[in-house]
Amino acid sequence: MKKPELISKVAREQGIETSMAADRMDRVVNQILRALKSGRAAHLPGLGTIRPGKRWVLDRESNER
Repeated sequence: MKKPELISKVAREQGIETSMAADRMDRVVNQILRALKSGRAAHLPGLGTIRPGKRWVLDRESNER
């Protein structure tokens, strides 16, 4: 899924305008990037955790319970 498609889906599901969904998406991405650049991991609920390093690594969450 590309960014415009994701923004449209978020807007529909949240009942908000696409411009507001785009702003929210940009804020979240910027928060993740700031965390990684400062050496902190970024947890993405339902997806996993991105760990900083020479190359950022995604540790996926297990769906097993």
